[in-house]
Amino acid sequence: MWCLRPPRSQPDMNPHEIITSTANPRLRQAARLRDADARRETGLTLVDGGREIRRALAAGVSMVQLFVDETALRVTGRSAVGGDGAHDPHATGMPTGAELDCWLMEIAASGTAIAVLSPKAFEKVAFGSRNEGCVGVARFSVPALGDWRVDPHRPVMILEGVEKPGNLGAILRTADAAGLAGVISCDGRTDPANPAVIRASLGAVFSVPLATAGAAETIGWCASSGRRVIAARPGGTTPWHTATLAGQTALLLGSEAHGISPAWQEAADSGRIRLESVHLPMHGAADSLNVSATAAVLAYESLRQSALAQPSTTIPLPRSHAREVQP
Repeated sequence: MWCLRPPRSQPDMNPHEIITSTANPRLRQAARLRDADARRETGLTLVDGGREIRRALAAGVSMVQLFVDETALRVTGRSAVGGDGAHDPHATGMPTGAELDCWLMEIAASGTAIAVLSPKAFEKVAFGSRNEGCVGVARFSVPALGDWRVDPHRPVMILEGVEKPGNLGAILRTADAAGLAGVISCDGRTDPANPAVIRASLGAVFSVPLATAGAAETIGWCASSGRRVIAARPGGTTPWHTATLAGQTALLLGSEAHGISPAWQEAADSGRIRLESVHLPMHGAADSLNVSATAAVLAYESLRQSALAQPSTTIPLPRSHAREVQP
């Protein structure tokens, strides 16, 4: 159930603000949050879709505003009305009917302002032409590495210079699923608070411990925390499945265009860090995998190795989603 409170006795009565004008100041301010400068200035971002909003709230993220397409309020059971404005509630994580009413009551009770938008007004804040039924304005920023606290006994993943929001989001989703201790965005060219990252991660950006830093600071962190650095490189000397990826390691991936920066090898040559390069075999014409695919291979190999090292195949993961893992 979405909540324990009973729905309103008269569902047609809507206590929330109604917005029909696309020129509404709050809509215009919210739409600006798809721009990185506006996110930096305000510390706010947009969260598209019921599933992502629920995961943000579950992680304790402050949701200051929720915009709901009035079409979503007309969804009953498994059917939606509204023509081009209709959405698939099962694909977006939106509750329906009385459950939606109850969900909105709970969110409003937490202090979030809720506004119901006409389809035209909703287009102002929606992600492109896709209608998720609701868009939240959240107060969310990623901490600096100096403020980061993670489990020292489980691997972290370092992403250096990863450019595309879709790749970063997919990797965060994988990190969450594989139970990594956290992810460092190193010299990142993509803002982790980008709504497109949030969307691609299915909200995992809120549950995975995440930090940002430059290369020098990240190398220093690896050195001080005693992490072995496992770098994925096309010319890596060790096959990925023979390297020890579990435990106190940092799985390092660079950008698809440039790989990892020379600073890592320089730090290894000077003895500051322990660096091992691994490769994934490529048997076709392509010389490398997409960075998110490589991240998934390494993350799950790390999980498999952790399972083999445990007396039981149940791996203690953070949060509440530990699963049985078969080696």
